[in-house]
Amino acid sequence: MLLYCSLILAQDDVNVPETERTSETQSCFSDSCDFLKEFGAMKEKQKVIETRLTDSESRLKDSETRLKDGEIRLKEKKNMVVFSAAAEGSGHIGPFNTDTTLVFKAVKTNIGNAYSPSTGIFAAPVPGIYYFTFFYHAAGSQEVFLTLMKNNEDVVRTADHRTSHDGADNGGNAVFLQLKQGDQVYLRLRANAHVWGMQYLTTFSGFLVSQV
Repeated sequence: MLLYCSLILAQDDVNVPETERTSETQSCFSDSCDFLKEFGAMKEKQKVIETRLTDSESRLKDSETRLKDGEIRLKEKKNMVVFSAAAEGSGHIGPFNTDTTLVFKAVKTNIGNAYSPSTGIFAAPVPGIYYFTFFYHAAGSQEVFLTLMKNNEDVVRTADHRTSHDGADNGGNAVFLQLKQGDQVYLRLRANAHVWGMQYLTTFSGFLVSQV
């Protein structure tokens, strides 16, 4: 800019008095200086605007991340499925002449209402990985044979033989299952077997681990 300004002055008139050329040169320097100052101020303002824009974009990304996390937690809470129930009665349950679905009427927890205390059947409300566990107490003088069922399929079992020298037995089992929506899980007591129904000693529980 300064070089250009000087060249213009030189081309104007070489016979211009020295005092006039000095005055014009000083004027050119002054104008250039003012321009450079204004240009510098504009650059500083641009940097400030860019910094603010970067900060705004960062805050926006943080807000979007928090929003997504909140949506995930809300979805997980909405799809929470947990149940736990115990058998109840005045004594032992069974033996029966045929295989029988055990009904655990004493419901302790039933978030999602997927377990039915009237039928003893858990029906998966959403597809996913579920965890199930069951425990029993029984007299040693009678056979025990419990099977966890998925629809009409045997999954896992627990059992104990009848003995004359064992006063009582305890046992159980557990399993992870991948279920489709509507799949049914329940416990089946085999014919001629029994479990104890008093004092909430025989239980059936499960929960949704992860939706798939």
